[in-house]
Amino acid sequence: MMQQVNLGLLGGGTVGGAVFAALSERAELLAARLGLRLSVVSMAVRDPGRDRGFHIPASVLATDWKAVVHNPNVHVVVELMGGTTTSREAILAALQHGKPVVTANKALLSAHGEELFAAARTHRANLYYEASVAGGIPVIKILRESLVGNRTLALRGIVNGTCNYILTRMKLEGADFADVLADAQRLGFAEADPSLDIDGHDAAHKTGILASIAHGFWVRPDQVHVEGIRLVSRIDIQMAERLGYTIKLLGVVKNVPARAGKGRHPKPGILVAVYPALVRNDHVLASVNHAFNAVAVRGDMVGETLFYGRGAGGNPTASSVLSDLADAALDLRHDSHDRVPAFVPHARGKAHVVPMAEAASRYYVRLTVIDRPGVFARVASVLGAAKIGISSIFQPEGHEGEAVPVILMLHDAPHAVLQKAMARIARLPAVRGVPTVLRVEDTDEG
Repeated sequence: MMQQVNLGLLGGGTVGGAVFAALSERAELLAARLGLRLSVVSMAVRDPGRDRGFHIPASVLATDWKAVVHNPNVHVVVELMGGTTTSREAILAALQHGKPVVTANKALLSAHGEELFAAARTHRANLYYEASVAGGIPVIKILRESLVGNRTLALRGIVNGTCNYILTRMKLEGADFADVLADAQRLGFAEADPSLDIDGHDAAHKTGILASIAHGFWVRPDQVHVEGIRLVSRIDIQMAERLGYTIKLLGVVKNVPARAGKGRHPKPGILVAVYPALVRNDHVLASVNHAFNAVAVRGDMVGETLFYGRGAGGNPTASSVLSDLADAALDLRHDSHDRVPAFVPHARGKAHVVPMAEAASRYYVRLTVIDRPGVFARVASVLGAAKIGISSIFQPEGHEGEAVPVILMLHDAPHAVLQKAMARIARLPAVRGVPTVLRVEDTDEG
């Protein structure tokens, strides 16, 4: 007789509903591929009476997560509630009962991942989390399994579909940020309160998780440098294009060499950051458009690899949940609960996160200045005093009035040094407003 693995689902929203529907519609396909059946025997939802567009047997429905987690017939718990409070309590309870857990909760893992993975190790009940990053793209499995023999030299990802959708439309349509954001909210691509996405926090959750897996030590949320896209304007998109670049919000994890004289960190470290950056048009990340995601991983053996697909939505995320469920079910069947451990600390004391202040980059800078002789010389003098080289400087045509834009492309400079120079430039009498500063991402760097 074919074996059956019983599932308990927590949450019946977009992803939870898509997972339940997929398990129902693809039961025979999954059974044929796995050699066992996956069956939902309990499902906790907030509103059992809500019409979800498909039938859920009343005998399966519950309103309390505890009824699911403590059900002796449930073999695997699937947490799809979201949030970081009740979900944490539920996952810890399941792990303490020795039950493997599948989750798509990136905010929870970002905030409490170290605690949850420790609980999984203690109770020998694995935690699977493929769906927490980049939706349907199997990037976590790639880092944990496919690239297990590689040292990760650099990882750069477009991991927030809302921001990528906005930046794509700004480029293709020559539109302003505020107009595209409003339209994205109307179409459902952005939330009524879009701050989690456009201020970079969603991407930071995902980037921190990827950095932790890639480098073998847990990266805390407060160690991830975060910048959003609110200050990216139409003129920046246009100037970047003129210079041969496309602006993308990137999650970046890359090696940073040890800097001479930095006694606090004698060894090289990693930068973990989210920021809008200029990406060369001939790099594949520049052509990832609309709500799609992509993650470029450079390993020391494999070189650069790219993983592309839909990064959000019910079905793409459910696809990753099903992948984890397959692994969890097969691990149970073969009594190999920690065949691939959820997280393996292997770099304690050997690596650290470098503060953004110490990381160097090339920069794009846009100033608004009074159009009169001598302005360029004053700006160049400040940059020269800071030992920051200028690779190019120009004033775009077609701008009239007392104040006009000036674009500078700068050579490598540490972030802290650049920030001090920009503060001095902003105080020059001929400069109006705050300079716009964007990094130029060198995708050849590892």
